[in-house]
Amino acid sequence: MAKSRFVSYLRVSTARQGTSGLGLEAQRAAVAEFLNGGDWTLVQEVLEVESGKRNDRPALATALKLCRKHRATLVIAKLDRLARNVAFISNLMESGVEFVAVDMPQANRFVVHILAAVAEQEAEAISKRTKAALAAAKARGTKLGGRRVSAERFAEIGAAARQVRSQKVSQVRSGLLPTITAIQATGASSLRAIAAELNVREIPTPRRLGEWSAVQVQRVMGR
Repeated sequence: MAKSRFVSYLRVSTARQGTSGLGLEAQRAAVAEFLNGGDWTLVQEVLEVESGKRNDRPALATALKLCRKHRATLVIAKLDRLARNVAFISNLMESGVEFVAVDMPQANRFVVHILAAVAEQEAEAISKRTKAALAAAKARGTKLGGRRVSAERFAEIGAAARQVRSQKVSQVRSGLLPTITAIQATGASSLRAIAAELNVREIPTPRRLGEWSAVQVQRVMGR
């Protein structure tokens, strides 16, 4: 059973969610259940609409200001992932305002201080790993950043690569003609017989895929 004054701090992820009320009623109910009657006053409910593109939390600043003005305790409906947000924790700790978290009642100032330290260490570790990975990539000769290849340029590169492959296949086919002529001299007259002899001699196909067939021999001979 709670006593004293409180300012509730609720959070939603988008403006649309805030307008529709999705999640808000559950947070309000959780705060009411946490306070559980008693001699208490809710000074004001403050709603933070998180955009995902901003790190500042203007509603939190408002809530902390209200708490200092009315000597109230901040009731956080959903601390969860905010416990690992360095900016949020720093603002909360520096404010000097007393607080309670409905979903994490064990999160006193000492616990939050530890969480802030862990979050800061993790951020530094991620930064170091990222820098090390970029340095390793640069050492390997990988070009970092740069402009993206346009769709037209990508198509040109693909066409050029296909042309090179086609030229190589043509060269291989030309080199196979003397071998096929020699096989024909042994009495192999049909395309199928020539293909069989090429397979026996383990001569790779122009594209080096699978075994010889009559169709492939025909392509090489240009019939």
